[in-house]
Amino acid sequence: MTKLHVTVEGTAFTTDKELLVKHSEYFRALFQSGMRESSRDEIQLHNLGAVGFLITLRVLDGERPLLSCDEILEAVECAAFLQVEILMKHLVNLIDPDNCLVMYEAAATYGLLDLFHESALYIRDIYELLEKDIQALPKDLIQYVDSLMPSTFVAVGAHTPTIEFLEDPSRTMCFLNEKDNQWVSLGCIPDNASTFLAGVTTLNNKVFIVGGARGANKQVVERSFCYDAENHTWSEFSSPHQLRYEVTLLGHEGYLYAFGGEYERVPVAYVEKYCLSSQIWTFGKELPQAMAGPPATKAMGRVFISLWKPQETTIIYEYDTDKDDVVPISSIKRPQSYGHYMVGHRDNLYIMRNGPCDDFLHCTIENFNLSTQQWTTLSGQYVNSKGALFTAVIRGDTVFTLNRMMTLLYKIDTCSWKPIKEKSGFNKGGTMHTFFLRLPTEIKLMASKLYKNPHQSFT
Repeated sequence: MTKLHVTVEGTAFTTDKELLVKHSEYFRALFQSGMRESSRDEIQLHNLGAVGFLITLRVLDGERPLLSCDEILEAVECAAFLQVEILMKHLVNLIDPDNCLVMYEAAATYGLLDLFHESALYIRDIYELLEKDIQALPKDLIQYVDSLMPSTFVAVGAHTPTIEFLEDPSRTMCFLNEKDNQWVSLGCIPDNASTFLAGVTTLNNKVFIVGGARGANKQVVERSFCYDAENHTWSEFSSPHQLRYEVTLLGHEGYLYAFGGEYERVPVAYVEKYCLSSQIWTFGKELPQAMAGPPATKAMGRVFISLWKPQETTIIYEYDTDKDDVVPISSIKRPQSYGHYMVGHRDNLYIMRNGPCDDFLHCTIENFNLSTQQWTTLSGQYVNSKGALFTAVIRGDTVFTLNRMMTLLYKIDTCSWKPIKEKSGFNKGGTMHTFFLRLPTEIKLMASKLYKNPHQSFT
């Protein structure tokens, strides 16, 4: 390891030269230029803050620090000047209601386009909460936010492939018109698609369905499907090498990850990832144990999986997507209980587990904080009517849960979920899949017109 001494604002830092060259376009150009500076082991950076450079070094060293608004401004400046992609991604993962406007203006000032766009999308999704503060932004920044499509809550029930002429209302995918408090159909999923025990996830404003089963014998479904929300079209794509049902599917940074599942009633530990650009499935490192439907989520730009050893221990693993490795993070023991679902928010993982003595109606939520590495049990128990908590998805600081009777919204913070609003339930039987999509206005308008006049066709 070659040491490099860097002075910023009078503060001296000693770091790994190869690490800077690997992650910073600025240092790569500097040390590969052949100029006199390229052979030095001491350099001085001007017009940068020492705090921002320290944050950069921490992120390059694998840390994921939480930042104040003042620290964000310095980090954005460093990310732009030094062209550090990994720092920019970390800033994107830190966007929240408290800092999104700071992120947005800073990214606009320093030309970080990805951070600019992601901050604007976040602001668009919680527009009502920030409306007064948004008006203080420059006019062009307000116009950009207004031009974006907000996230819409979407649900689809569990159903198996059926013959084409047999009408099955459970095959419809619907979105919640929050203003009118009505569920509106986006039309049926393809005839050969299954959402029963299937892996369902979103990525790049598309819905992906992998695996699934049909019939009481759980015959595996071999075809995979994709819904493109921007043009309202369905298409097929290749299935994983190992066919399976009750597979967990997760989308992350241009890849789909398929974890575990069952094939011919035998649990499997396989992990496969699908590259959207190359359209190829490849095997990754297997899970530590075979499991059907292992809970998985994302937080702080990282992928996490929950496994268990019945009936006491829930174990959290990180799936390191860069190193293709499965790393144990923490575990928790609860008598006759284990985690059934997991959702990430900021630097927290929330694990929903059954109540005492396998009581699946009353669930307890455990919080694992990634920064402090501490577990906290949220106060009280949550009524998990028809698996509502097992479909939890988050927009901003609001949790959306769903059952046949109602859509229940919670305000989320580290130690509590507080019910804040009830909306219409989704009157479909069985398990449900929920997610957010950015639906074009014209598609939502056409679907709403069809809802009011079902004799029209949705085209």
